[in-house]
Amino acid sequence: MPTEPSAIVQKLWNYCNVLRDDGVSYGDYVEQLTYLVFLKMADEQTRPPFNKPSAIPKGYDWQSLMEKDGVELEVHYRAVLEKLGKEKGMIGVIFRKSQNKIQDPAKLKRLLSLIGGETWLGMDIDVKGEIYEGLLQKNAEDVKSGAGQYFTPRSLIKAIVDVMRPQAGMTICDPACGTGGFLLVAHDYIAAHSKLDKEQKQFLKQKTVKGKDIVDSVARLCAMNLYLHGIGGEESPIEVGDSLVSEPSDHYDMVLTNPPFGKKSSVTVSNGNGGKDKESLVYERPDFWATTSNKQLNFLQHVRSLLKIHGSAAIVVPDNVLFEGGAGETVRRRMLSECNVHTLLRLPTGVFYAQGVKANVLFFDKKPASKTPWTETLWIYDLRTNMHFTLKTNPLKYEDLHDFIACYNAANKLERKETERFHSFAYENLMERDKVNLDIFWLRDESLEDSDNLPDPDVIAQEIAENLEDALEQFSGIVGTLKE
Repeated sequence: MPTEPSAIVQKLWNYCNVLRDDGVSYGDYVEQLTYLVFLKMADEQTRPPFNKPSAIPKGYDWQSLMEKDGVELEVHYRAVLEKLGKEKGMIGVIFRKSQNKIQDPAKLKRLLSLIGGETWLGMDIDVKGEIYEGLLQKNAEDVKSGAGQYFTPRSLIKAIVDVMRPQAGMTICDPACGTGGFLLVAHDYIAAHSKLDKEQKQFLKQKTVKGKDIVDSVARLCAMNLYLHGIGGEESPIEVGDSLVSEPSDHYDMVLTNPPFGKKSSVTVSNGNGGKDKESLVYERPDFWATTSNKQLNFLQHVRSLLKIHGSAAIVVPDNVLFEGGAGETVRRRMLSECNVHTLLRLPTGVFYAQGVKANVLFFDKKPASKTPWTETLWIYDLRTNMHFTLKTNPLKYEDLHDFIACYNAANKLERKETERFHSFAYENLMERDKVNLDIFWLRDESLEDSDNLPDPDVIAQEIAENLEDALEQFSGIVGTLKE
């Protein structure tokens, strides 16, 4: 196999196109790669120069697969997945509820030889990580799989981590970790910006990051992503489960997260003060300020609960969190009073794989009880008005966030200065707004004022083309499902 990460990604990806004729989706394919690469690396660890005892039960390892062909291989592969899914630790997370999606034994054998042709442990960690990230990104770009909802653009993550400045010795959590982008970038930031002794390096590798995701297959991709980047050990830093189900027992110095979008949930999270929906499942959370089935409001309350006192958070929230009444107003009032909610980044559309999403990043610090409100000033950076991005032809780049990073002034937030896109709003003025509405704009939207100021025709045409292309792909997927 070639050694350039992009070439390996392309080679592995090309084979996916062969398997698609058999109904194997991109997501299924990346899952199968995850199982087999993990087994291959475990096998390599038992050989010189490592000579470690195998963590995989004998008879269910890489070699046991290589020795078989035809129907016998396919049957044994299913037995391997079932057996390893019952193991503990990292193995259990990787193989939990795993299934074989490659029904043709000859094609499975070909995939084994593709992976077996490379010495994975011999690769640099950055190379292994880059290969896997490349596959995850390709999977996220596939509209039909819906995987994009688990993949936050890395340019945005990098900018968020840059202003949050995680430090050595901190604990960092993402309660909706997706494929692990926030945890990975935070880990790399600490490694790059700190001189670590042996003990600190060990802490960084094994105890710094923790993640949780409700979807088995996504938690699997995340655990493997971190593992290939050298994060975690025998125990996985990723847990499968619903983050909202109960009050957290562990608390963290920093929370970085992009919770799932979708306004309503079949679950109502109750703070014990009534207002429950009798039709829905109810989680009791006495640590919450408001009872609601709005998933984003619940995640915002959960993130605050996860933090240690003086801990800091950055959370991606849709616009409705900024203006919705009822529970939304209650949560905003309590947040502004009991936390230092210091910064809001208004994101442009065309950034996420879910089309038309209007989102923001809210930055706040958890504070101890106080008679006076902790928020003095909320600074809002508007990266949305008159900004035009598309997923494929004009994606949001890290450079597009340079001005925000400069305005945020992480070194000294007390010395911030207003600019055209960066304005400050005093606590008293925010509380006077109807329902404490934080959906604030001040820039003139040129596209509403004058047709001469619309985006260039090629930008509009490209956006329409991409939307139509995505819609057609989704429709084709529905037709395929109906046929099945």
